[in-house]
Amino acid sequence: MYSDLFGGDVTLTSKSSLDAWNAMQLAFLSHGASTPTHLGAVLEAEPQFAMGHAVKGLFCLMLGRSEMVQVATDSHVSAQAAAAAGHANPRERLYIDALSAFLEGRLIGAIEKMETVLRAHPQDSLALKISHAIRFVLGDPTGMRASIERVLPAYDPDHPAWGYVRGCHSFSLEETGDYARAETAGRQAVAHTPDDAWGLHAVAHVYDMTANSTAGLEWLTGRESAWAHCNNFRYHVWWHKALMHLDQGDVDEAIALYDAEVRKDKTDDYRDISNGASLLMRLELNGVNVGNRWEEMAEFSANRTEDGSLIFADLHYLLAMMGGRRETAMKQMMARIHRDAQSSRTDPELRMAAPGVAAAAGLEAFGDGNYQAAFLNLAHARPTMQNAGGSHAQRDVFERMTIDAGIRAGFFDDAKAILDDRKARRGGNEDGYAAARYQMIAENGRNAEAGLRLPAE
Repeated sequence: MYSDLFGGDVTLTSKSSLDAWNAMQLAFLSHGASTPTHLGAVLEAEPQFAMGHAVKGLFCLMLGRSEMVQVATDSHVSAQAAAAAGHANPRERLYIDALSAFLEGRLIGAIEKMETVLRAHPQDSLALKISHAIRFVLGDPTGMRASIERVLPAYDPDHPAWGYVRGCHSFSLEETGDYARAETAGRQAVAHTPDDAWGLHAVAHVYDMTANSTAGLEWLTGRESAWAHCNNFRYHVWWHKALMHLDQGDVDEAIALYDAEVRKDKTDDYRDISNGASLLMRLELNGVNVGNRWEEMAEFSANRTEDGSLIFADLHYLLAMMGGRRETAMKQMMARIHRDAQSSRTDPELRMAAPGVAAAAGLEAFGDGNYQAAFLNLAHARPTMQNAGGSHAQRDVFERMTIDAGIRAGFFDDAKAILDDRKARRGGNEDGYAAARYQMIAENGRNAEAGLRLPAE
């Protein structure tokens, strides 16, 4: 038996397999594109490695795609068979238990298994990152922060994952509103571990939430190598840079980054769709004609109406279908969201019920130009939008649509109240979007409809 680079015993039988396993863990922590290659090498060399199969299954489920459930199920079968044959120690069995819970729709149960690992093995950075990632999907920044802070005393700069753990801490600090500490932790993470794309992007989030796009651009510019090695997470970092340009009124550069980086590869991964759809919607809310850019995402999204893996994904699919005028597909997805919400047996289905149903209805009404219904539904969903998962920056597109629907419908006081709350959560800072909307409301909406009108059908 060997111990991995984080000190955990693993039931691997060769040094080459251990090296591949260690490489996989570091790649996963850095969001590296090489993660599946390293994991595949481990399982090819050691098909009886139960923990490897369990981790593969967890990775598949975290992709948020219904077709990956069968792959994860097959991995679960392989992991259980290997464990039954004695190829798993107690820590490794907890990874299998986490996969079991996730497959049953008990994502909170999967987190609990990872936390059990961390109580006994606080330096198990793989368990920490998996817990962090699932909490992110569930919109649990408080739990994310608490999880990391429980184990932080076990880490020092000599630990091979210290930079990545600091990057995770930075993100959790930012999502819980502790912006100054988040910036410090993120900068420390990147200085220590230059390929920590998560830590680098956590600092970008700080600048988003403090309305400081100038500092954000200064931070990202010249550090492209920190995310060049990434899987599709690299598109998300480019998305952040595009948002910063948009905040400064540099529409041409925002669109150029959309074309060259954000949607460089026309994938149907929900994370990539969410980047593209939310950026295009922000542009349209600012009165920019984005041409036919909705079309390719709308086509992909129309094929995901029955997926139902994550409400965060579904809402962005709806955005894309709305932009591409896929009305039939939108109605199909609306019906499926209602069915899932009525079931409400699994953690994802509970989120279909709230905020899913009201948020989806609000998006549909917005696309139909029924801004009163759009505002009422989106405002109703707003208190539970955190449960949709993702980050404050990602969910802000729905906040903006709520505000804009309120302005278009003439609910000026309500729209201003949401703007005030949005500003307060940004430390009292006002970004370009908020400044423009405050001005519209101050003018009592006289020019609001003309200034915000979406491109004509």
